[in-house]
Amino acid sequence: MQLSITPKRWLLIVHIIFAAIMLGNMVTFLILSITAAATENPGVAEACYQAMNVLSGTSVVASTIGATVTGIFLSVFTKWGLFNYYWIIAKEGLTLLAIGLNLWAMHAWTLEAISLTSTTDNSLDIFVIQSKLFIGIIIQILSLVIMYVISVFKPWGKRVVRSV
Repeated sequence: MQLSITPKRWLLIVHIIFAAIMLGNMVTFLILSITAAATENPGVAEACYQAMNVLSGTSVVASTIGATVTGIFLSVFTKWGLFNYYWIIAKEGLTLLAIGLNLWAMHAWTLEAISLTSTTDNSLDIFVIQSKLFIGIIIQILSLVIMYVISVFKPWGKRVVRSV
């Protein structure tokens, strides 16, 4: 069953909104992460990590689930299918990465950073968690941008399934 053009467009709009929220969340995480790493004030750093933790449990989860579900619906209920095109398979792989980073890593790392900012004499530990967060955020931003590019250019064509 394929959607007609109007429901497909509405579903695509909702999908794009969720994807935009995901990217906005990660840009916000990047700004907060840089602020937390650059400040000399532990209270500011803790506030940044608290804000990241709140986002990781709310907006990040909602946008990740929303983009994933609408993406699956777009694949299943349009001509694209889930496994018919290489570009969709690439997006599915990047989506699995996003799910892991968004639903587990960002939340766990921000909780760890919050606990480390409230203790003293932990500069190496806080550096390690700041590095994990920063690398995770950069990977997430790059993967989202790559998914956007793939969605626009649709490279690599259709998979050829050979009968045996």
